[in-house]
Amino acid sequence: MPVSLLWMRSPAVAAAILALATACSQGPAQARSHVPVDSYRVVASYPHDPGAFTQGLIYKDGFLYESTGLYGQSSVRKVELDTGRVLHKTDLPASVFGEGMADRGQQLLVLTWTSGVGYVLNLPGFDQAGSFAYPGEGWGLTRSADALYMSDGSSQIRVLDPATLKERSRIDVSDEGRPIDQLNELEWVKGELYANVWQTDRIARIDPKTGHVLGWIDLSGLLREHGRPHRGVDVLNGIAYDAARDRLFVTGKLWPDLFEIQRVPAAKRAGGG
Repeated sequence: MPVSLLWMRSPAVAAAILALATACSQGPAQARSHVPVDSYRVVASYPHDPGAFTQGLIYKDGFLYESTGLYGQSSVRKVELDTGRVLHKTDLPASVFGEGMADRGQQLLVLTWTSGVGYVLNLPGFDQAGSFAYPGEGWGLTRSADALYMSDGSSQIRVLDPATLKERSRIDVSDEGRPIDQLNELEWVKGELYANVWQTDRIARIDPKTGHVLGWIDLSGLLREHGRPHRGVDVLNGIAYDAARDRLFVTGKLWPDLFEIQRVPAAKRAGGG
């Protein structure tokens, strides 16, 4: 029966319905307010190879290192930040789809999507020092001082031993109890895990101890408003952090630009402290 008819026949029922509707509308809003959604400020932009289907991105010793995907086009590169020039490059086997990457001292660890194998490459020449196996898919990879963190497209992040590359445990990632899947490229930033969420313009900031999302960074409009137009661009993907200078870099698959950004907390964006 339409609410308007209930209102005419029974004001008490109508009042109850309105109270229930108000409670339902307020509940989710209050829950969402616990997890802030931050914005960003562009500090600088740099050229990026628009042919690079970016999967992994790290900043190390003054250079960017990038892994790219697509069958027959997957590679690992050393890139000059200011110019975007590829200084050194090695191709992965044409049969694999390159994914995330992290460094381990003077080695790079590179995942593949569905092949169940990762590669260990020595620096500086990218010669292969070995490989490692894992079940399921490989998406993103990063490290802290004592662990590696690997995403597989689900709402779980695997914790790997950096020496053996064997799985230690898993982290269930959630936002106010709601599992967050499609976790992709990862980066370790000031004790937090930053994760691109595939096919969105958001980065999740994750507590590695609990898996709780501490906040979001909404990068909507980043390339459109601050970059160069380019046909065929794909999704936001690629996070690198320069801990020595506290610089955060982001880009996307087939993007012509890479950006240094600063996170703008929601309270400041709204005019608060």
